[in-house]
Amino acid sequence: MSTPNGVSGTKQRVLRVGIIGCGEIAQVAHIPNINFLSHLFQTTYLCDISAQALAHCSKKVQGLIPKVTAAPEELCSSSEVDVVLIANADAYHVEHALLALKYDKWCLVEKPLSVCFRDLDKLVEAEKSSKGKVFVGTMRRFATAFTDAVQEVGGMERITYARVRDIIGPNSVFVDQSGTFPQKFSDFTAADAEDRVKREDEISQQVLGTEFGVPVTPESKRMLRVLGGLGTHDLSAMREILGMPQRVAGALLTFPGIFSVLFDYGAFPCTYESGLNNIPEFDAHIEVYSPDKIVRVEFDSPYVKGLPTVMIVKEKVGDGGFQERKIRKTYEDAYTLEMKEFYRCVVDGVTPKTSAADAGNDIELFKMILQAGAGRYSQSSKS
Repeated sequence: MSTPNGVSGTKQRVLRVGIIGCGEIAQVAHIPNINFLSHLFQTTYLCDISAQALAHCSKKVQGLIPKVTAAPEELCSSSEVDVVLIANADAYHVEHALLALKYDKWCLVEKPLSVCFRDLDKLVEAEKSSKGKVFVGTMRRFATAFTDAVQEVGGMERITYARVRDIIGPNSVFVDQSGTFPQKFSDFTAADAEDRVKREDEISQQVLGTEFGVPVTPESKRMLRVLGGLGTHDLSAMREILGMPQRVAGALLTFPGIFSVLFDYGAFPCTYESGLNNIPEFDAHIEVYSPDKIVRVEFDSPYVKGLPTVMIVKEKVGDGGFQERKIRKTYEDAYTLEMKEFYRCVVDGVTPKTSAADAGNDIELFKMILQAGAGRYSQSSKS
């Protein structure tokens, strides 16, 4: 059995990690966390289309000088890589996860795994003939306060209302103040840039036009990107704590800005409000109401390491009393907890709760939301 906390007296297996994508999230979170978790992981290979990004990130890796390549298959096939971490552009997540599975490697894939049923089905099918599995990096679901909140909500006699919020300021503010000093590079070819745009357009057409039956406009494509990026955090966690809603009762998809969705859970409503503004605040929480208890879990920016996720419980006491408890069991951040769970799943052969099949429920929610708000895209396509 694995012992991710390092309490065993025997030496643990160290998993050798190949990272595909050396952009912001790799520089701010993944490479530093793997360095900190050196008793569990060692970065051995880096892949990116930017030679400058590879040179920069190579210097950040501790323990050894990693090999570098611009070819994902070279990394995935390497005998010096045990697991693959995929953190490049969304349009390539499925293709490179398929490569990892082809070579029987487990892969941790940044969210969204996919916004497309067609592509997700390829991964689920590929897992059947591979020794590897897909682990989706929806890290909020591994925060201690969140898993505690799931238990608290599970003990409620009856849910009467729920709210999911994720309204945040410019992400650049949090990144710039993270103390990780990431850099952006542009030494990639025009052909690489064109390929990314072409892939993104094809996926948008497949998802919106073919799978969702929604008008394909610049606005609907942008909304799909928002749901896949920011929305996956919220909706994946919502599913774990509440389950899947029956339908979307209404959606006002006013993005850019802040948009709102009303989910119908049959016995109770759930509002989802999300978007961006210019205030440097990270206002993200899930709050669940019952007649005698309110449970709230608050998330902070994951780009600043060690900011706690907390659970707040409000309860009726006696006939007219009230108590409020704020619980912070740990400062251990969600990215670290996610990596420790990834290690456990790989070493013990455990199917992750954030599996490829599980991610299909996020796409189903994207479909419900965009179909409910499709009226505004029909209007924009006529204007």
